[in-house]
Amino acid sequence: MHTNSIIELSRTALEKNIAFLRKTFGKKVILSSVVKGNAYGHGIAEFTSMAHDMDVNHFSVFDVEEAKAVYANLQDKVTIMVMGLVSDEDMKWVVDKGVEFFVFEKTRLNKAVKTAKILQKKAKVHIEIETGMNRTGFDKKDLNSIISILKKESNNIVFKGLCTHYAGAESIANYYRIDNQIKKFEEAYQNFCNHGLKPEIKHSACSAASIMFPQTRMDLVRIGIMQYGLWPSPEVFVNYLNAKKSKIDPLQRVITWKSKIMNIKTVNSGEFIGYGNSFLAERKMTIAVIPIGYAHGYSRSLSNQGRVLINGHRCVVVGSINMNMMTIDITDIGNVKKEDEVILIGRQNQVSVSVASFSDLSNQLNYELLTRISKTIPRKIIE
Repeated sequence: MHTNSIIELSRTALEKNIAFLRKTFGKKVILSSVVKGNAYGHGIAEFTSMAHDMDVNHFSVFDVEEAKAVYANLQDKVTIMVMGLVSDEDMKWVVDKGVEFFVFEKTRLNKAVKTAKILQKKAKVHIEIETGMNRTGFDKKDLNSIISILKKESNNIVFKGLCTHYAGAESIANYYRIDNQIKKFEEAYQNFCNHGLKPEIKHSACSAASIMFPQTRMDLVRIGIMQYGLWPSPEVFVNYLNAKKSKIDPLQRVITWKSKIMNIKTVNSGEFIGYGNSFLAERKMTIAVIPIGYAHGYSRSLSNQGRVLINGHRCVVVGSINMNMMTIDITDIGNVKKEDEVILIGRQNQVSVSVASFSDLSNQLNYELLTRISKTIPRKIIE
């Protein structure tokens, strides 16, 4: 078990985030908690347990491996929806367990039908429409044949949903592209309805779209980054605040990442610190060695610019981030000793290091940093 650091998950923060989201979207809209990427680094088992305690009963994942992790934790108490990969080998498990899944190619739809007949259980599918993302989804020319299959195989297929995904709703630069996608999706929906096929729900909104384009909330919203207490982009946050009298961030970060000082040493002026020559001490320095590196998810791109908190002070990473260690400048901080707490993400003495600050210091997204945090680091739920 990893003992170099620990990740704490705040139950109170999640409660407030979920309450905000439900107030924003209303009671009629289903809140689907997106927990792909190990619940954005928070840990699928720990996070889904907390969310379920708060009456979140719908979870979205990318693949069957993640679906199995949610199912192992909550069984059939919740709805699980796979938005991405379902291999032919996994189709039997998915249909047998009643797991819902996106369908964006005919071979998958036909495999679902075949498996449903063998198991004598209906496959629960969400038909994904290509509206301009150009990644996955049925093109307009394919819809008539899909409609025919759904009608013919109504005894084997449950048309749970019609869905799509937007290509960058977090940026106003993509406004016209997103607006065009919304129109194409509505056209596809009407096409299905005109053929006597109405999905149980239609859905298209991720966190960004749900705020920037309220009309995309529809019957269900697929919320990832916001439930964890972070905004998809500064633009989305500003857009939200502009519509409110109160300019206070309603979201609270759920995650805190903590470690401890492993070693303290003095470096003389004129000496290099760490591998290579990326950092030259221009004065006599005191450095703290932290047992965290890129193997744990702390990106090497934060070398010589990352920030951590020690004794309530924001301290700079000096030298290159190693696989398992990094060095921190503590020259100007008094009374620092071995085993002192180090905050990589979180708050200490009213000073904070946010996940967003990492993207400011490197070219990483909030999402990228969080999902790279090692699964071997223990997650602990706190109040």
